[in-house]
Amino acid sequence: MTTSENASAWPDHKPTALLVLADGTVLEGFGLGAEGHAVGEVCFNTAMTGYEEILTDPSYAGQLITFTFPHIGNVGTNDQDIETVNMAATPGARGVILRSAITDPSSYRSTRHLDQWLRARGIIGLSGIDTRALTALIRSKGMPNAVIAHSRDGHFDLHGLKEEAREWPGLEGMDLVPMVTSAQRFTWDETPWAWDKGFGRQTEPEFNVVAIDYGIKRNILRLLAGEGCKITVVPATTSAEDILAMKPDGVFLSNGPGDPAETGKYAVPVIQKVIESGTPTFGICLGHQMLGLAVGAKTKKMHQGHHGANHPVKDETTGKVEITSMNHGFAVDQATLPPGATQTHISLFDGSNCGIQLDGKPVFSVQYHPEASPGPRDSHYLFKRFSDLMRAKKQA
Repeated sequence: MTTSENASAWPDHKPTALLVLADGTVLEGFGLGAEGHAVGEVCFNTAMTGYEEILTDPSYAGQLITFTFPHIGNVGTNDQDIETVNMAATPGARGVILRSAITDPSSYRSTRHLDQWLRARGIIGLSGIDTRALTALIRSKGMPNAVIAHSRDGHFDLHGLKEEAREWPGLEGMDLVPMVTSAQRFTWDETPWAWDKGFGRQTEPEFNVVAIDYGIKRNILRLLAGEGCKITVVPATTSAEDILAMKPDGVFLSNGPGDPAETGKYAVPVIQKVIESGTPTFGICLGHQMLGLAVGAKTKKMHQGHHGANHPVKDETTGKVEITSMNHGFAVDQATLPPGATQTHISLFDGSNCGIQLDGKPVFSVQYHPEASPGPRDSHYLFKRFSDLMRAKKQA
């Protein structure tokens, strides 16, 4: 609902949260999570499950997430579904926008109410607005810059919030990887979660993998470990010489936030040297975009982005269609792919590029999230594809 500065949307219930768009539109709601205000780009996510994984995905840095599914928070939160690896880094999403108030959790795995969890992580939330209308606005006009604000007493500096939303430059030209990457290298051996067993450990690794952390997710590392990998995670600015000195069987390029063209200013030369070394390489999301840049393609800002756990993608190497988890606001422009870089996957929503492979080289990447956190798990085969490339390279 749009209001003027002096009018209230609910005469009997004073709003305690606002979403102020860059064009001056003000949406009133009720606050949850942390108090304060945060500026970011508003996107919508169509997933029906996995809100905790989504909210802790570092790729959402700089964004305010609108959930189209109304029942967010109904299974609470726990310490196992967090995707952030670098706990000292800035949280992924800056804010969350919900249709319905958070109900009491109903899950045997829950250890904390979502509202308490948001407060502990410093994430500002708003409920009580028409998220379908907001989603329709994004679909027609694109992802707006906005400020989300929460004040329990309902007092806001509306003029200041409007000015902040209007003046924020947006994600184009913004390198957000320094906010989320690890400060130093570390090893990882945790394997995927199993029902009633929790997480396992990789004790007999077959491969030595170096993962470049642009904002990596935990379940990516778990699935790599599950494929027999001993993983060393390195900061985003690690040199190619340092990476190759570890004698990796494979190099992984992680997901992450922000404009790939900006991150690529220091990441692309490293990736080019890794490719030249002949080392098997696998990229996901931001890693995919920067692999595209490394071979001479260009990236572009998307109108509304792809965010959800129900996006159909066709694997053109097999002809199969998989339902995938996605989170990106930039994409590789397939029209700019050079000879030698073959498109392997496309979105069946809009035909945008979702995967590439370098001809004659053990190098490939995808735009979506095959680690399935949140699900679905249709794309787990890509981790085996990576391990098969490493095994063939070792045998050769």
